[in-house]
Amino acid sequence: MSAEGPRHLVVGRLRKPHGLKGECAVFPITADAEDVFAPGRAVWLMDLEGSILAGPLTIERSRPFHRQWLVAFEGHGSRTAVEGWKDVLLAAAESDLRPPEEGEVYVHELAGFAVRDEDGSALGVVTGVYELPAGLTLEVQGPKREFMLPFRKEFVRELDRKDRRMVVTLPEGMV
Repeated sequence: MSAEGPRHLVVGRLRKPHGLKGECAVFPITADAEDVFAPGRAVWLMDLEGSILAGPLTIERSRPFHRQWLVAFEGHGSRTAVEGWKDVLLAAAESDLRPPEEGEVYVHELAGFAVRDEDGSALGVVTGVYELPAGLTLEVQGPKREFMLPFRKEFVRELDRKDRRMVVTLPEGMV
């Protein structure tokens, strides 16, 4: 915890109000949605610049709904109470989240990772992370030019969070 308070990580995007009882449709940006959106958990509203808009909000109830979650917050029991929250982000304190397991990282940690091929040759450094329609994509600054690498299991073979490096298999003709 810093002097400014806990670090908050995005765990979902509030899509829109759902129904009349204050539920919001939330698109999860976490692999642990069932735990993160459990009743009693605290979350914050965050704008696209990373500033906290409101919170902590306590989750009163939640349930999976298609590819989203329906979440209701204590003290916000009507549609009008949550109507202004459309298209803002939902964040949780990093200390409240399950730490990444072996071979996992938080997306925000990927920038600065060294990228090597399976022979150990340096390919570059991750300088950007983009959420594109096809999935998460890494921008890697290589020795001659930058290239875009899909963040997928068939390409990213190993992640070492402690040493901030990854081993990849590049698609044919990538560099």
